[in-house]
Amino acid sequence: MRSPDSTSPQVEAAPERTGARGRGSRFRPEVQGLRAVAVLLVLAYHLNPRLLPGGYVGVDVFFVISGFLITSLLLREVREHGRVSLAGFYVRRVRRLLPAATVVLLTTGAAALALLPVTRLADTAWQTLASAAYVENLYLADQALDYLAAETAPSPVQHFWSLSVEEQFYVVWPLLFVLWALMLRRRTRAPGSGLRLLTVVLASVFAASLLCSVLLTASGTPAAYFLPTTRAWELATGGLLAVFLADRGLPRRLRLPLGWAGLGAVVASAVLYDSGTPFPGYAALLPVLGTAAVIAAERSEGPSASRVLSTGPARFVGDVSYALYLWHWPLIVFALVLLERDTLGPLGAVAVAVLSVLLAWATKLWVEDPVARYGLVRTGRAALAVALVGVLSVAAVSAAALTRLERFQTSEFDPEVHLGPRAIGLPSPERALMFPSPIGAEDDTPEAYDDGCHAGFDKSDPSDPCVYGPDDADTTVALTGDSHSTQWFPALNELAKERGWRLVVFNKSACAFTAAEVGREGAVYEECSEWNRAVVDEIDRLEPDMVVTSSSAAGLPHGYQSGSDARDAMAAGMVELWEEVVAPGVPLVVIRDTPRTSSDVLDCLARHSEAPSSCDRPASAALSRDDPQELAVREVEGAALVDLNDRICTGDTCPAVIGNVVVYRDSHHLTGTYALLLADVLGSRMDEALGVG
Repeated sequence: MRSPDSTSPQVEAAPERTGARGRGSRFRPEVQGLRAVAVLLVLAYHLNPRLLPGGYVGVDVFFVISGFLITSLLLREVREHGRVSLAGFYVRRVRRLLPAATVVLLTTGAAALALLPVTRLADTAWQTLASAAYVENLYLADQALDYLAAETAPSPVQHFWSLSVEEQFYVVWPLLFVLWALMLRRRTRAPGSGLRLLTVVLASVFAASLLCSVLLTASGTPAAYFLPTTRAWELATGGLLAVFLADRGLPRRLRLPLGWAGLGAVVASAVLYDSGTPFPGYAALLPVLGTAAVIAAERSEGPSASRVLSTGPARFVGDVSYALYLWHWPLIVFALVLLERDTLGPLGAVAVAVLSVLLAWATKLWVEDPVARYGLVRTGRAALAVALVGVLSVAAVSAAALTRLERFQTSEFDPEVHLGPRAIGLPSPERALMFPSPIGAEDDTPEAYDDGCHAGFDKSDPSDPCVYGPDDADTTVALTGDSHSTQWFPALNELAKERGWRLVVFNKSACAFTAAEVGREGAVYEECSEWNRAVVDEIDRLEPDMVVTSSSAAGLPHGYQSGSDARDAMAAGMVELWEEVVAPGVPLVVIRDTPRTSSDVLDCLARHSEAPSSCDRPASAALSRDDPQELAVREVEGAALVDLNDRICTGDTCPAVIGNVVVYRDSHHLTGTYALLLADVLGSRMDEALGVG
């Protein structure tokens, strides 16, 4: 998974002198300039994705640079000393990375306490701690797989994911050089030999990681973006380049065109790619190989790319690139919160960019440079102490955020106070603490999720469905559809208890009950097609007395953009599938899709708890999508439409809170509590639609 909020680059902080034995140990100013290009690509992308829709490739540029520089240092250490000092390696990384990172994390954590809505504090606190421990990428990978966390607002520290990838990579990478040095000592007294063996080892890491990246990305696994196994090949590319250039350089006639071609490849990927490009996978080869080409071209004569990258302004931005990366994303997040906007305008973007550069410059002058100049971290013990102090300090800030959550006012459900839809049409009820609270509404999900009864993206076999109610019930009801069907589970399960039904659940994430090929992550959602065909077979075997379905009106068939054609194609697929499950005496109840509110509705309620109507949405906007189910139900004999949206919207408004009950848990799902309170209305309207007296 990738989004404009989750793609931040790691700016490598390795020393600037690279290579081995003289020719490669000189300063590489063009590499500093290449860092500047990378960080500016990402900065522009984060300020406004429309400026550079593929600007996230800056992360790939930095990975290659990091792999090149670190491998050059390790290679030189083996050649000059015949060994690698792991303690020295990690001391250097602590000295260079931790001071600035700790300052930014502590400042960001404190600012989050003051500026962020209380609904975002828990996730931010845990992500801040994960960032300090360099496992933020694993945290985000797990969150990317969680369908219920799909709309989690971006934290101001999630850009630390790329630092985590690199540090996890460097747990393994130096060990390869330790083993290589030991093998050299056994085989020969010449520590400069054995590059062929090293190349084979590094190439194996490259190949295995690239294969993993391609396969996971092609499968549509959202976590592929954040995993070290799918990113290691990019750092290994830089490492292989360092080994190749250790004792040789490219012919001079190739350097000029190669440098420009490489820089062009990086820029082209930033311009041509967008959020819909499957990434990393094959697509990452363009910026990765482009970066390698620029580095391999070195400093060539004439109007070369390296000369442009070696200019003063480029080198300045490269020098502050690590701190610029650290500061820019928190500033963007906080600016959006303060402005209560989803995107920055031109003036806001310029202001954030200028402030980011100023803070980056100050951090380099007052934090990074003094630590390096005075050698404040020289020994392993000192490095360990700095790391522990940093993590513990960040943990204290995170604990403060979690403590604030505990003090946030919450209420217990009281049927006399929390009326929900029962309040519609009555005099306004006495104001009370809303239920669930804004910080708990996101977790107010149907019991079916906790029971494992809602299939994830990768599941395609519905042969073992969840069953609620007695096995000998006179009436069996099958429930199928996507998460917009599961949101009605609390009401249907309540009806099942009252009426003695047996309720069998066949629901799957983002999988409407249609024969149309649903799209997901830019490809056909094959697991959905397989699931729906199998559900039809399961329903045939089950022989239920009623089938209930509902789905999101936002779902699109693969190959379609939004519009009437997409709606018609989805509806045609519904008709095809629905006719297979409808039989004489076996009706199909179709629940119309629910209104949509704003994505930050819970944040809004946390900010405006005394005036929740500030978070309402006009019905014209909330109900703007045409529901293909409305078209399909007219074509299927035995199908009946049930519409409860007049119990969710009142007049021209779709409130965020009705009768002291929070209506939405995200932009398009009802809270479990509100759905449960609609059980009686759902039951009566189902009876009416089916002609039951």
